[in-house]
Amino acid sequence: MTGQAAPGHRGHIPREPLDDYSEEIATARRGFVAEQTGVDLINVGSYSLDPTTLRGNIEHFTGVAQVPIGIAGPLRVLGEHAVGDFYIPLATTEGTLVASYNRGMRLLTENGGVTATVVDSSMQRAPAFALDDARQALHFGRWIDENFQGLKAAAEETTHQGHLRDIRQYPVGPLRYVRFNFTTGDAAGQNMTGRATQAACQWIQSHYPGRVRYLLSGNIDTDKKHSQMNMIETRGKRVVAEATIRKDLLQSLMGVDSRTVFWARQIQMVGSFLAGSASNGAHAANGLAAMFIATGQDAANVAESHASVSYSQLLENGDYYWSVTLPALIVATHGGGTGLATQRECLEMMGCYGPGQVGKLAEICAAVVLAGEVSLAGAVLNGDWVDSHERLGRNRR
Repeated sequence: MTGQAAPGHRGHIPREPLDDYSEEIATARRGFVAEQTGVDLINVGSYSLDPTTLRGNIEHFTGVAQVPIGIAGPLRVLGEHAVGDFYIPLATTEGTLVASYNRGMRLLTENGGVTATVVDSSMQRAPAFALDDARQALHFGRWIDENFQGLKAAAEETTHQGHLRDIRQYPVGPLRYVRFNFTTGDAAGQNMTGRATQAACQWIQSHYPGRVRYLLSGNIDTDKKHSQMNMIETRGKRVVAEATIRKDLLQSLMGVDSRTVFWARQIQMVGSFLAGSASNGAHAANGLAAMFIATGQDAANVAESHASVSYSQLLENGDYYWSVTLPALIVATHGGGTGLATQRECLEMMGCYGPGQVGKLAEICAAVVLAGEVSLAGAVLNGDWVDSHERLGRNRR
């Protein structure tokens, strides 16, 4: 019976309490899978990384999923942190994706580049506090405001990089949803803010004169989920990429004129509104997911990071201003999966590995999203969207 364990023969996944990240235990787990399912993990077991480097990144390490990486660029970025021409690693199995982004990067670079700006930075954990009634919850909220410095000190004792910026409150009946907003340095910061907020909640229970219960996450931090709150208030990095694209370049490289692009944008924005979409753009998730996988970001954060606001103007001379704002871009250049072998190389390719580089990576990500938006708009209007997928993305094995 290939592909599943035979009835009555379920076993326990091999583990080694003293060293669960050795080549020997990984080999034992692949053998276990072969015994249980009849499938030999030959390709899963072919890798160049050192299993001993994976502690803190994965449990029950057995092998790797190899995702092809293509390179697009150069993309010229004129940011406050990212300045220069960058080659972008994109890990994907979707044919045409790299080619499409490469075309958008060519247009923007020949146009002079993309201006990119990180305009805000904040990571949250949002506990919910339960009081006996709404009036007690109101008094509790006032007490939180009055004791901000004590809460800040308790939270920041748990971290070197995290700093409590402010606290927002949202009352519902006898509940008080409290959103702790942190800056987190070069880390994405979800674990950091969780630990710091837990310390702050424990400080509250020790110092608040009344009785209060709490749940560490009341779910308005919307971790790994899109939310309108994060569109407005920022989660991770809020970053803007913008360019004024010359009408002659749109025509010569994309085969479309700026007036037609603007006409199409009006239709698409109404469609996004009608659908209740997280974005009024085309496909921010495509480029972000490919970059996230290549550079060791938490891929599930694409659920939040892909939210985007596209804004454009047709200028009097026929040139086209286009901006993309990412209000909840969650990226890191330190910690998590960024230090693993291939992921580190991809970050180093862009000069984005290690402390002090997260703003640079955020600006590059936003510029990549803009390149993808421009390219796809051209493909749809020029009639080669479906054709390009048939030529480059057709795989019928």
